Amino acid sequence: MSEDSELERLKAKRLAEMQKNISSLKKTKSAEAPEKKETQNPRDVVLSFLGFRGQEVLENAENQFPIETKSIIVQISQLIKTGELNEKLDGGQLLSLFRSIGLNVRMNTKINVEQDGKFVSLSEKISSSKNNDE
Repeated sequence: MSEDSELERLKAKRLAEMQKNISSLKKTKSAEAPEKKETQNPRDVVLSFLGFRGQEVLENAENQFPIETKSIIVQISQLIKTGELNEKLDGGQLLSLFRSIGLNVRMNTKINVEQDGKFVSLSEKISSSKNNDE
């Protein structure tokens, strides 16, 4: 049962991210968006340009490297404001950017595999297969 509830929680989280991305797209298309971007702080400007899992990567970077990340956010917001950066940054692209400049931002990863019609973590799958072998 806990796997089902975890799967439902992950689905709800993903749905919320997708809705947020759609709403941010609508905001950037509206006529008021350019006026707001000038008054927004750099972090808000960058957040409006982040795609799938971008916010998660940014938050991890801020927690692990607060000073460096603040400087990078300012630079990215300048690129966005000048129009040199005009496409969404997803989490993978942002993570690659941080790593290319020497900040090894660590992300929590979990590998799930299907077992008996359910998704279980790889560690659970390995431990259950060891128990079955014995």
